Amino acid sequence: MLAAVACSGSSQDTSPTVPPTTAATSAAPTTAAPTTAAPTTVATTLADTVVDTLPQPEPPPPPDLSLPDSRIGRISLPSIGIDKPLYSGVSLPTLDKGPGHWPGTALPGRLGNVVVAGHRVSHDRPFYDIDKLKKGDEIVFTIDGGTYVYLVTKLEIVDPDALWIVSQTPTKTATLFACHPKGSTKKRIVAFADYAPEKSSPAV
Repeated sequence: MLAAVACSGSSQDTSPTVPPTTAATSAAPTTAAPTTAAPTTVATTLADTVVDTLPQPEPPPPPDLSLPDSRIGRISLPSIGIDKPLYSGVSLPTLDKGPGHWPGTALPGRLGNVVVAGHRVSHDRPFYDIDKLKKGDEIVFTIDGGTYVYLVTKLEIVDPDALWIVSQTPTKTATLFACHPKGSTKKRIVAFADYAPEKSSPAV
C-alpha cells in the first residue's frame, strides 16, 4: 500500500477496502453470453507484449527499511521553487533525506512511468506545495548527465491503497505523490506528467 510511503507518523483510514468475492460470480449467469462472442487471444497477446517490455515496479518496502546513501540525481519543480537530490527508494528513512524514486519503475527518459514519492510536511517537506502544480508546469530530472523534462497533465486525490499509480505506461510518463491533506495521511495527492522531448537533453 501507499499508506506506508511518503508519510511519517500514524496512518488514518489507510486500510484497503476488499470487495466481496461473491459479487462478480453472482452478477451474471454463465449462460448470459456465448463463449464465442469475443476471442481473448489477441488482447491477451498484446497485453503480454506490452508488459514484457516495461519495467516492473517493486512491492512497497517495509516502512523502516534503511538503505545507504543512494542519491541518483536531482529533481526540480521550478514553478514551486523545488530543487532537491533524488534518491533511490521510497521507505521512510530514504524519504527523510529527500524525494525518492520507486525502485523498479522507469528511470527518467526511459519508456514507462517514473514514480517519485516525497514528504509533504515533515523534514524538508519537498512536496509541501505539490497541490500548487498546474497543467503544463515542468518536472525536471537530472540524472547521469542528462536532463529530462516532463509536463504536468493533472492532479488527482486518491486513497492510500491506490497502487495503480505506480503502474507502468506504454509511453514516457512521470508520477509524483505525497500525503494529503497537509498534516494528514488520509489520502494521497498525485501529479501526473508526460515527457517533453523537445525540452529535454538526454545523456549521450
